[in-house]
Parts: sequence; C-alpha cells; structure tokens
Amino acid sequence: HPADFTAQEMKIAEDMSTDPVCGMTVALASASEHSHAGVTYYFCSEGCRSSFAADPDRYLAVAGN
Repeated sequence: HPADFTAQEMKIAEDMSTDPVCGMTVALASASEHSHAGVTYYFCSEGCRSSFAADPDRYLAVAGN
C-alpha cells in the first residue's frame, strides 16, 4: 500500500523499472534503454536491450503489453 512507504522509498521506486526481457528490476540511472512505438524501455544489460531491439513484439506479447 503506497501510504506505507516513506518518501525516500517512493522516490527509489520511481527510479526503477522492470527489464521486459529478463524481468529484472533495474535502476534507470544505470540501465540501457531503447524506444519502441513511442515508449522507452529499460534493460539490465546491453544483451537484453539488443534482444528486445531485434524483436520487441516477442517480449511485449509475453509481458501482456
């Protein structure tokens, strides 16, 4: 429940994303990124970014997006 989080914890959560290839939680500041269809996606590594860039629909279908 959001009310249970401190302001610092909320800020940390805002600075994180989930890699759509491997499901890992990544820090936006250090993540690789790729834009597809006007949306920026973040990745734990260049390998995951490259896999996504080669076939984004494969990973988006799995994620339900």
